Amino acid sequence: MDPITIDITILAPVEKVWKYFNEPQHITKWNFADESWQCPSSENDLRVGGKFKNRMEAKDHSFGFDFEGVYDEVSPHERIRYHMEDGRKVEVIFEAIDANTTKVIEIFDPEKQNSVEMQRDGWYAILNNFHKYVENH
Repeated sequence: MDPITIDITILAPVEKVWKYFNEPQHITKWNFADESWQCPSSENDLRVGGKFKNRMEAKDHSFGFDFEGVYDEVSPHERIRYHMEDGRKVEVIFEAIDANTTKVIEIFDPEKQNSVEMQRDGWYAILNNFHKYVENH
């Protein structure tokens, strides 16, 4: 199955976008697809071989899971590559368009349980939440 690519343009400098994307105190504020969900905890060891773990759960506590991975490449303000426990790979590219505009591109291997459209929509909803959080803080 081909990787899925999504992107969004954020009106903020790449340094700020990188910081908000990677620091746990920010990740917990935006890392969910829907207002009925939350990200109550985040751990992030941002280095090659380092791990991250973000808790994602429904606010009513009816469902939740840990989103985890290990970093394969970390190029500050430019690129992150990681793999998840099931071996799927993800690449996140931070492209500085100009001093106050950054394009974030996510390329990820789809899983087999849900449709490509559903996965694209879910990942995009989280990226859009991130976009709103960065621009409003």
